[in-house]
Amino acid sequence: MSKGIESQVVKKATKIEKVPTLLQAIERVVEVSKDSGMSEEMMLNICPELGLLAESYNITDRQALLFCVCMEKGPRRVDYDDLASFLDVSNIRILSYAEDIDALVRRRLLRYRDVKDEDSFDVPQPVIKALKHNEVYELPKRTGLDCAAMFELLDQWFEDLDDDAIRPHDLMDEIDAVFKENPQVGFVKQIKELGNIRPEDKLLLLFFCHCLVNKDDDDIRFGQMEDCFDMPAHFIKAKTELRSGEHALMTKKLIEHRCEDGIADTTRYKLTEQAKRTLLAEMKLNQTEEKIADVIKAKDLTKKEMFYVEENRKQVDELHSFLAPEKYAEIRERMQQTGFRTGFACLFYGGPGTGKTETAYQLAREAERDIMVVDVPQIKSKWVGDSEKNIKALFDRYREQVKKCKMTPILLFNEADAIIGIRKQGAQNAVDKMENSIQNIILQEMESLDGIMIATTNLTQNLDSAFERRFLYKIKFEKPDATVRQRLWQSMMPTLSDADAHILATGYDFSGGQIENISRKATINAILHGEESNSLVQLTSFCNSERLDNKDVHKIGFRVP
Repeated sequence: MSKGIESQVVKKATKIEKVPTLLQAIERVVEVSKDSGMSEEMMLNICPELGLLAESYNITDRQALLFCVCMEKGPRRVDYDDLASFLDVSNIRILSYAEDIDALVRRRLLRYRDVKDEDSFDVPQPVIKALKHNEVYELPKRTGLDCAAMFELLDQWFEDLDDDAIRPHDLMDEIDAVFKENPQVGFVKQIKELGNIRPEDKLLLLFFCHCLVNKDDDDIRFGQMEDCFDMPAHFIKAKTELRSGEHALMTKKLIEHRCEDGIADTTRYKLTEQAKRTLLAEMKLNQTEEKIADVIKAKDLTKKEMFYVEENRKQVDELHSFLAPEKYAEIRERMQQTGFRTGFACLFYGGPGTGKTETAYQLAREAERDIMVVDVPQIKSKWVGDSEKNIKALFDRYREQVKKCKMTPILLFNEADAIIGIRKQGAQNAVDKMENSIQNIILQEMESLDGIMIATTNLTQNLDSAFERRFLYKIKFEKPDATVRQRLWQSMMPTLSDADAHILATGYDFSGGQIENISRKATINAILHGEESNSLVQLTSFCNSERLDNKDVHKIGFRVP
């Protein structure tokens, strides 16, 4: 429009009262512009109405006119032919307004029905809804967002993507721009910490997060993912990588196959528990997983002197050398170079009270490694189906610990008999299937373990052969012999004479745990009745009552008065 006409428009606009509503303004523009040929005279006749719409939506007069025609000819489907026919202009001329249509799309007053050709468009429902109430549709706030507001935007964007109203790469550009404007959001920080990943991979990850948060959908199929890719070839490549488990989002432990009875379904995918905890921490999702492990810091482990038979001492010393930081790093690097697995799984087995658990604690303390202690009973949740999720969450959490700790921590399955026993063949009921599923998951995780795992058990005769093969180190903890028992007695009861310690050590075939029990009883007795009350006779009485079944107790060779 020329400057002269613009000045006339301004002058004329001052003489016309403003229409009361936006819809009335649109109706007036539609009435005057039909078959007008987009003449300058027509533009003058509806100057106030165009001015109201242009100012309200922050667009130009011509863009306001085109928006009004789209409302009349649509609002569900409009194309360039509709505009040309309504305004009575040539198809060539109407195509010259393509940049105005693009501007209306960016303002979200229009959206392309199919971004592949951009020949047709419609008016989004939120714009229509606002007009019904004489309200101006405002673009969603893009700065100063919190995580919930960020996911509101993602919901809108992925709806546009589903409707073919935006291309995947254009959507990723929009998301990147909003992320840049909102660095304070924890979700944004976590996505940034992932480093350099392909844009299509990032968009796919955001889609998974959107589905869980906005749609409560944690079971994603290939058909749902297709819109996240610009090119069919990219989608086909992604499907191949996902099926094989080689996709970048899977190697980074962000998404995974869904499992049924411990078997991966390569057509269904979900966010890992690790991804939910890290990426979506702000959303406080209702996680039902049990607390199945506690992390004990190395500095919080109490030093305790350990006594072993000679063979056990050699084995524990070797493991201690291996866990020393310098040696562990060297061995792990050599394993990588030769193509071997880098994870180290150890099995401590033997009778109760032989020092299996305490050895794990002392190894962790001496190597300055934190230790994650698994509550095995909690893994078997009372809700069938949660157990599998719990065990996956456990290993995800351990991987997080490995990643953030300077020293690789130890994962300890204490009293692991219940989860590494022989798998049930032909399991039919839900509980048996659940137990087999847990074991299958643990076996898979042991294959890909990048860390240190120790399992303790009393019952080796029920150990599944598949687990036996996966334990690199297997140490059988023997009951202490008489020499070791004497050292245990004197270590726990320093006031005990050599002679009395020898009598107790040779007279009772106790484990270290049993000797500790008696020593604790003696300590309580000394507090109540004085040190002198702990005579050999009294200690013998404690020894005799230690076992509920006394038939195997070897009594010392003197008469008790």
